[in-house]
Order: sequence, then structure tokens, then C-alpha cells
Amino acid sequence: MLNQKNVPHAANRDCGEGPFDKLVLKGAILIDGTGAPADGPVDILIKGNRIKEIAVGGLSEGALEGAHIIDSNGMYVMPGFVDTHAHIGGTRQGVSADYVYKLWMAHGVTTVRDPGSFNGADWTIYEKERSAKNEIVAPRIYAYTWEHNWDKLDGSLTPSDAYDFVHWAKEKGLDGFKFINRWNPQAIKAVIEEAKKQGLGTMAHLSQTTVPRLDALEAARWGLGSLEHWYGLPEALFNNRTVQDYPDYYNYSNEHNRFSQAGRLWKQAASPYTEKWNKVMDELIELDFTMNPTFAIYEAARDAARAQTAEYHEDYTMPSLWEYYQPDPKKHGSFFSDWTTKDEIEWKENYRLWMAFINEFKNRGGRICTGSDSGFIYKTYGFDYIRELELLQEAGFHPLEVIRSATMKGAELLAKENGTTMEFGIIQPGMLADIVIVEENPLHNFKTLYGTGSMKINPKTGKVERVGGVKYTIKDGIIFDAKQLLADVKEMVKEAKANRVLV
Repeated sequence: MLNQKNVPHAANRDCGEGPFDKLVLKGAILIDGTGAPADGPVDILIKGNRIKEIAVGGLSEGALEGAHIIDSNGMYVMPGFVDTHAHIGGTRQGVSADYVYKLWMAHGVTTVRDPGSFNGADWTIYEKERSAKNEIVAPRIYAYTWEHNWDKLDGSLTPSDAYDFVHWAKEKGLDGFKFINRWNPQAIKAVIEEAKKQGLGTMAHLSQTTVPRLDALEAARWGLGSLEHWYGLPEALFNNRTVQDYPDYYNYSNEHNRFSQAGRLWKQAASPYTEKWNKVMDELIELDFTMNPTFAIYEAARDAARAQTAEYHEDYTMPSLWEYYQPDPKKHGSFFSDWTTKDEIEWKENYRLWMAFINEFKNRGGRICTGSDSGFIYKTYGFDYIRELELLQEAGFHPLEVIRSATMKGAELLAKENGTTMEFGIIQPGMLADIVIVEENPLHNFKTLYGTGSMKINPKTGKVERVGGVKYTIKDGIIFDAKQLLADVKEMVKEAKANRVLV
């Protein structure tokens, strides 16, 4: 995905109530994001954009006086979700920022990290500033850049460029750097070193054009903040080879070659719980390294039909985005022109081995965050952030561990990377009021978090009903009706289909 030019900015905020001098969420069941069990009922007092008090059993009448009250009896509240790999979309997929933002917010995502700022550094910084002021309906934005956003770059970045590149980003107001595709490893090392000095983060998609010279373990030793997806990790686990077992026809620029062979990579690495596997994992944890697996974005590789027929596509996937998903050698991730049963079988095994590593990494104290990377491979914004939660549970995470990865761990990473204190990601006094309110118990069924909800039998009527979806998303103390945000998106899609010109 290359830089996109002339992407329109989001419209001014057209909805949301607050912040209030005093807002109370009354009678809620609290899932605080730390991994602690659900507790309640509680009253949560918010003043302006900060949580002030959590009262088990309820606040006093005096504390309630003059407050705007949300009756949350029987509902569940969680911290706002953090998507640590979230592209804002743009002209390439034909989607607006408003479309993307409202889908995220409708699914409880109140903070995103945009890897690469592919709409341009200035564009993303402007959106970041407007979101911080709540001038737009959007999550809080952390803007990470890549080398091609730097207008002073002549050719590829070299180690001698690193100081100027990092300081340019710092002065711009960017939050960190993304490394992807053919970076000079020594330039990566130099940027990491200077970024750490300047309180800026680093993340890497260590593509197959990079890993022969730099795998995940070596990058972690240099101080890399987080590994996106898993590229570079199996290579660090090789026992009897130094490069992937590529067939002689392989061409990285051929998307079918790239993705079909990626599904055969984990079985080339050391087997789970062997000496090499344990040694690499233990060193990564000792280095305080972060994994951002993004399971959902590759799911179509193991089950194309499931991803292609997801029930949300009809009403919530823009026609231009749907076209982008279709098999086309010119489009990133559109590799299904000859996707075979064997390819899917290989990817199922790939997931089994990958998930085993991620789950054990978590069990030994490693940091796992939740990122979606939506906008590619039949994965639509917001909806497939929720799918990521389901896949973390499939990997072996307890539902409380899943929510912790989606909230506290993401916030913890961003604070660590940027040398700041953590101000969101858990529900406790003093934190920013970023909160998700739902009517169904997410610990019982993450499917109830989808905007389309889930099916459930009503015990009173004996009939099957559709329930769920986020009820309210609160960001900075401002209340957004999540179902209205979805209705807005549905209307955008309907209008786009009505105005679509068929060729």
C-alpha cells in the first residue's frame, strides 16, 4: 500500500453528547481491563473527560445530584478498545475517513495506531489533532510514519539519514515509525536508537525482502517496539535452514506466491516447546518485546468462503472496498484467483503453530496487543477488530485475557513507546473516560460485540432474537450512540451503491 494523495479529511463532528460536568454510569457490571473478573453492580462517576470514582453498591444521593445518568443496570462496561494496527483507508480502497472512523467507534474502538500514515504524514497529523480536540467522530490517533513520507529523502534511507529523519518526525508531531520492505537493516537500527532517545515508537512488518538480513529476534535486541503479524519470527526459529524454502517459481511481488508460501512457513520453524523455540521466546520476553499478531487479517487464507460471505458485507462494506477485495494481481491481498484446498489446509496448520507461540508467549508474561489491519483480504473496519478478539480466544486466551490485550496491553504499549504515563486502557479513577457499554455479556460470547449482533433464544418467548452490538462508546467523556453510528455507515454504503457507475 503506497502513499495516497488528496484523501478528503473527516467531516466535523455531527453527533455525541458531552463531556458533562458530571456523568454517572449507574448499576453497571465492570470489566476493568486488567484481567480482574467482572464485578458489580457499580456506579462510575465521570467528571469532564476523567473517571473520578467507582462505587460498588452505588454512589450517594449527593454524588448523583445534577449528574447526567446512563441507566446501565444489567449492562457491562469495559475500557475503550485499542487497535494497535489500524489503517485509516483512503482513495485506493475508495473509502472515506468518516466511514472508517464510524465503524471503529461503533465497535468500541477509541484509540488506534496508524502504521505508516499512508494517507500522508501531514494528513494523519491533522486528523490526529482534530480527534484530540474531539472535532471529528474518530478514535484517538497515534500516527506512525514510514520513510516515504519524508520529503527530504533521496532514494532509500541510510544510517546517516536516521538522525534527521527521526527529528523531522518528532517536529511534525508523529508518534513513531513503521519498517516494511527492503529497509537497510543498519538504517533500521539507527532509527530505533534515535527514536528511543526522542520518545518515539517503532513497529515492523519484517517482510520476506528483509528477513534474510534481519529477523524478529535481532530486531528485538536492537530495541524494536513491536512485531506486526509474525514475519521474521519463524525465521528466528529456524534450526536447519537460513531462508524460507521458496519454490523455484517464487516471486515476492506475485501476491499469490507470497501468501500461499507464507502459509507453509511456520512448519519450517522449530517445533513448539523445543529448546530453540523456548530459547527464542524467553529472550523476547526478557527484552520486553511486544507481539501484535493480527490473526484476523489472514483468516481468509485458511477459509476463504467464511471471509467472503460474512453477514456484514451486504450493508456495511463499501462497494469500492468490496471490489478491492476481489482477485486482482494489481491489488494487495487480492490473491484468490487460484486459491486451493491445499493452500487452506497449509494455512490451518500455520495458524495452529502461530497461535501456540502467541498463547505461550502470553502465558510467560509477554505483551500481546490487539490489531486488526482491516481494509484488505475481505476484512472490513470495526467488524474484524471484533473477529480478532474471537481469534485470540481460539488461540487459548481466557476472555478476560482477550479484553486485557484489547485494552490495557495496547495502552501500555503506546505509553511505553512514547515515554508517557498510561491514561486509558483500564477503568479506574484518574484515567480518561474511554468506555464501551454493552447489553450482553462479552465474556460469554464475543459475537455479541459485532455491530450485527448475534442470535439468542429469549427464554420468556422461546423465540430466537438478534441481540448485542455495542450500545454506547464513550471517548473523552463524550457519549456516542454506537447503533446510530452504524446506521450512518449503512446509509453511506446504500448511497454509494445507488450512485455506483457500472463498467
